[in-house]
Amino acid sequence: MPVRVDLRDPVAVRVAIDDLRRALATHRPQVLAGRRRAAVAVVVHDAASGPEMLFIERARHPADPWSGHMAFPGGRVDPGDADARAAAERETREELGLSLEGAENLGRLDDLHAGVRLVAPLVLSAFVYRLDRRVPLTPNHEVAEALWVPVTALLDPARHVGYRRGLAKWPGVCVGNPDRHVVWGLTYRLLEGLFGVAGVLFPERSR
Repeated sequence: MPVRVDLRDPVAVRVAIDDLRRALATHRPQVLAGRRRAAVAVVVHDAASGPEMLFIERARHPADPWSGHMAFPGGRVDPGDADARAAAERETREELGLSLEGAENLGRLDDLHAGVRLVAPLVLSAFVYRLDRRVPLTPNHEVAEALWVPVTALLDPARHVGYRRGLAKWPGVCVGNPDRHVVWGLTYRLLEGLFGVAGVLFPERSR
């Protein structure tokens, strides 16, 4: 059963992240079949003030359906990739100059369907890593900005907002500039899944 933690208490949040490590070790992720696949890396850094999570703001490009969105580093699985995890690590290295070879692999989240209106929907996989220390990032042309966001901010009810896309309104969490840095859609769903594994309810769902 999901539990409610005191989201104003950084110690409680840190305990939840430690629980996440244990929970992911036994979590059996739902793995979806699909020809078209993409993969992302959810990277957590143990900062002195508490855990931080890495996000990117995708560069704006007319051919990119997720142009300008906040996301985790990652991209399409190429024929040369051994598997989805290899693709997530390759894309993270290409997009940010960040190697995950020495990172702790915490586990995998449930796969999600993306682009469900397509004949062959895209399957998105997510792999969780922990870094011992923050390293310099060198974003490439696909990334407008990279942000390390405190986990306490992700769980702060005041940061959870409604994000309007066309006529629809989606749940989101503001991680920086409210005009640019709102996590919503697939990345928001991955965050829900990430904290859900540890039994921590997102503020949007705990009201």
